Amino acid sequence: MLTHVWGLMAHPQREWKQMHDEHETVFHLYAHHVLILSAVPVVCSFIGTTQFGWGLGAERTIQLNLLDAFYAGIVFYLVILAAVFFMGNVIHWMAQRFVDPPNRRRCVKFAGYVATPMLLSGVVALYPIVWLCLLAGVIGLCWSGYLLYVGIPNFLDISDEQGFIVSSATLAIGVLVLEMLLAATVLLWGYGERIILGLLQ
Repeated sequence: MLTHVWGLMAHPQREWKQMHDEHETVFHLYAHHVLILSAVPVVCSFIGTTQFGWGLGAERTIQLNLLDAFYAGIVFYLVILAAVFFMGNVIHWMAQRFVDPPNRRRCVKFAGYVATPMLLSGVVALYPIVWLCLLAGVIGLCWSGYLLYVGIPNFLDISDEQGFIVSSATLAIGVLVLEMLLAATVLLWGYGERIILGLLQ
């Protein structure tokens, strides 16, 4: 797993070609990649929001207690896992227009690996300042977009011309999903206590 993470960040084109011939199941992908990397933003957000609090500017912070942060973390973790699976299905749906489309398993695997930079960018949540988290999210999204464009021909066996259409549409949907994740992050980690108390009442 760590080899693929480094390869995707350092030399993605070569790494995609190497992963192309691996017969990995979706279960193995989640067990050895997605479940672990999805924990990065969750654990970092848990530490950041309980120890430092969200920095909102003007010396104003929102800090959660351990129990509220724990519940928020569980929800956030499940949302990330679902988002990766959803994007895999989006890629599979987009690819159906071509002569020899990849199967759903391969598309979900592809989405799991494409999400790597965005999940790693969650490290900045250790000291959660809103503008810094947004900046890290944008950088992670840009690198994930690059992985998407490089990976479609090298991993999904879709030509560059056809791949441009799939990757552009997928990236547009991915941006919307990321925006929803960022909104969920602010709501869960910034106002988690109020939301949780409201649901329990």
